Amino acid sequence: MSNETPEKDSNRKLLVVGLIIVLLSINGILIYMQQQKTQETDEQKEIIKVKSTELENQIKVYETLKADYERQKAELGALGLTNDSLETRIAAINADLAQLRAFRNSSFTVADQRRFQQRAQNLELALQKKDEEMTKLQGDNEELFTEVTGLKTTQNKLADSITTLSSNNKELAEKVNLASKLEAQNIAVTIINDNGKEKEDSNEEYKAKRVDKIKLSFRLGKNEVAPKENKEILMRLIEPDGSALYNLATGSGTFEFEGKEQFYTAKRDIVFDNSQQQVSFIYSKGSPYKTGKHTIEIYAGGFLIGSTSFTLK
Repeated sequence: MSNETPEKDSNRKLLVVGLIIVLLSINGILIYMQQQKTQETDEQKEIIKVKSTELENQIKVYETLKADYERQKAELGALGLTNDSLETRIAAINADLAQLRAFRNSSFTVADQRRFQQRAQNLELALQKKDEEMTKLQGDNEELFTEVTGLKTTQNKLADSITTLSSNNKELAEKVNLASKLEAQNIAVTIINDNGKEKEDSNEEYKAKRVDKIKLSFRLGKNEVAPKENKEILMRLIEPDGSALYNLATGSGTFEFEGKEQFYTAKRDIVFDNSQQQVSFIYSKGSPYKTGKHTIEIYAGGFLIGSTSFTLK
């Protein structure tokens, strides 16, 4: 050791110092590289976190779009309308949602993000346009509903007026009809026996077995309301048992009076001229008459215009 020169000792110290410096430099580089790696890892984690947030936000956007389009579909359905393009967009949104949810287990790139954002914007624009169209359509429907309601109100008022007018006309017609009712006046019953002789005293009781025909005569009273036209005069000869004589062979028939079907014995057609004209019936039963009180009723225009009675013994 004592043989080493001061020069060699100095060189050794320099070598040691240099080695220490190299080691320190290497250690520093390693520390720097580790820090860089840690920073890159943190940045990567942050990027992954950001991408995950953006993916979830994009999914929420599409879920909102789906709900809005389904709302539109329901509103159109309420209006009784359908829209094929709306169904197509809902199907496209469902397909995009399936792809976005699949990105949770794979890489969601910036390009993917931009692509789906653009599609969402297009869908949002289409949604807004359709909402505007539907708002206008609903407004038109409300206006049309108001017009229809007004027309129905007017129609109901008109129907009420027509009903009232019809009722008034019916009432007036009934009054006119009642006022035009004819009246049989000076009613007389004549008994014609089998010898052809007539007996006019209606207070006398006649023997039924000698009666061949019954003659009824009367005048039609004056009536300025009744129109001068053809009139159908019906005569009912009612026997003591309450039944009306009826024989088709001698011109009998049926008519309606006060809602019930009645039999008439004979009929005459005349032209009413408001001259107090005379009208008569001659009726032959063709078989013996019953004893007792007989009633004769005279009808015209749906009214009972006169009646009388006679008795056979």
